[in-house]
Amino acid sequence: MSVSLLAIVLLVAGVIILFKTVRMVPQGWEWTVERFGRYTETLSPGLHFLVPIVYGIGRKVNMMEQVLEVPSQDVITKDNAVVKVDGIVFFQVLDAAKAAYEVATLEIAILNLVMTNIRTAIGSMDLDESLSKRDEINAKVLVAVDQATHPWGIKVNRIELKDIAPPRDLVEAMARQMKAEREKRANILEAEGFRQAAILKAEGEKQSTILEAEGDKEAAFRQAEARERLAEAEAAATKAVSDAIAGGNVQAINYFVAQKYIEAFKALAEAPNQKFVMMPMESAGVIGSLGGIAELAKEALHQQPGRAVIAPAPRAGG
Repeated sequence: MSVSLLAIVLLVAGVIILFKTVRMVPQGWEWTVERFGRYTETLSPGLHFLVPIVYGIGRKVNMMEQVLEVPSQDVITKDNAVVKVDGIVFFQVLDAAKAAYEVATLEIAILNLVMTNIRTAIGSMDLDESLSKRDEINAKVLVAVDQATHPWGIKVNRIELKDIAPPRDLVEAMARQMKAEREKRANILEAEGFRQAAILKAEGEKQSTILEAEGDKEAAFRQAEARERLAEAEAAATKAVSDAIAGGNVQAINYFVAQKYIEAFKALAEAPNQKFVMMPMESAGVIGSLGGIAELAKEALHQQPGRAVIAPAPRAGG
């Protein structure tokens, strides 16, 4: 009985010693080795053998990149606005021995350090700056935390602020301010549109006036030219009549007087303020003038050879 019990004890002791001797470190981890409680070396991933009782495993350190959630905290900005800020931290252990023995609780130390530097960075900015310069805040906090955690054997890769939340009343005030700014820009754009429309309208009226003036100028030039031509024709006609009179043709004066008489009567009849005209006139004088015109036409036809001559109609009262 005692022999079998001793064999069982030895078997159990052998299994325990075997497990204490053979150690397998998983990928992404490093284990520290202690001899009688003092650090001696670090085991990398793989199979290792240790002398039991004398050597033991101290700390199991995760060497992969890790993520820490930064809890929300109240931060006072430079202009005394209170905002709630939270974030996220990405870090990786580079030296397992330092991470295990240089700081007691690594994750808590990192979180406190990050939260403190976030308060420092945002506290040096106004609210508008803290809301618009998030990348600058991330860079400042990252540099400060990375330098502070370097003795711990870790590397802080990124620090990102997830949310910066102002108080509700401040958000409403900012919304009203943004709305007023948008309305201001809309009014400015509308006024600018009216101004541009007025300028374009004035330009159009200016061009229209210029074109109208140029048209009037051209019309006046044409009218002056027509009057000049008419005057030349009148002068030629008057000269022809004068030559006829000088040649002894008395009927030419009758033609000239009758023509002027008829033109004056036509102008009087076409006047817009005259609806009905009664005036005494001697029909014999007018008919005599017309007869003179006919005589002139007859003589002109006789002077052209080869043209047929039409006898004038007998004059009334002649």
